[in-house]
Amino acid sequence: MVSNKIQSGIAFAKPSHIKFDFIMTTYLLPKALKIVSIASTLFFSSPGPGYPGDQPVKTGNGAPAGKVNNIVLVHGAWADGSGWEGVYKILKAKGYHVTVVPNPNTSLAEDVRITRAVLAMQDGPVILVGHSYGGAIITEAGDTSNVAGLVYVAAFAPDAGESLAKLQQAAPPDPNSAFLPPNNGFLWLDKTKFHARFCADLPAGQAAFLADSQVPLGLASATTELTTAAWKTKKSWYIVAKNDLMIPPDAERMMAKRAGSVTTEIAASHAVYISHAIEVAAIIEKAATGVN
Repeated sequence: MVSNKIQSGIAFAKPSHIKFDFIMTTYLLPKALKIVSIASTLFFSSPGPGYPGDQPVKTGNGAPAGKVNNIVLVHGAWADGSGWEGVYKILKAKGYHVTVVPNPNTSLAEDVRITRAVLAMQDGPVILVGHSYGGAIITEAGDTSNVAGLVYVAAFAPDAGESLAKLQQAAPPDPNSAFLPPNNGFLWLDKTKFHARFCADLPAGQAAFLADSQVPLGLASATTELTTAAWKTKKSWYIVAKNDLMIPPDAERMMAKRAGSVTTEIAASHAVYISHAIEVAAIIEKAATGVN
């Protein structure tokens, strides 16, 4: 989870240039940046050479040897790991070892840290999958020795040095935006607009539950710059949600092209990983069998 502006307040003037506007007011953003700058210094430093699973891949195409049987799923903003249940069950039934990362979405640093911890628990190579904001997480965490490939599901695929705040550009707010003003360091979606903007192809009752159980996005997730882009060294796949109202489909196509991803388009909302679990699982399986 179309106009030139992302419904959630992230602006794209052209498909070839991603611009982010989280509709922060001019007096909130400077304070947020100052706070997060301190937090980033404290918490986003490298875990060090002893941190398990944090060594960059040295091989030519970034794929470690061996059969890829491990799938690690990372959820995005305004969602939790339960959204992966359909994909999880399909892949488990086919014999894959599947793990869902319980990332808190409090900051990119913490979300990457817990993702790396999960990667370190895997026995053998891994296909790392991210939805929405989860794409930023796998882009940063994916540069580890056991990650064989990346799958982006209607997701952000930033480059090193990019952050939402750094790319943020002033733009008139979308009158249909579901974004609420920042509250105590978090960004929430308006529950009354959640169904239409985030998951229009899901039943109303399911959408209501997702709205009431949404996991907000911490401002630190929007202001921390990535230090690496794993898609530069790892083979990747990208699923474009053609009816996405959270990230413009053209922006998704641009990011997929920039990453050199094998791209598939599905006529679905931002919540494509829920509404089209069979198709999404099939792409993940293609990655698992085709990465080498």
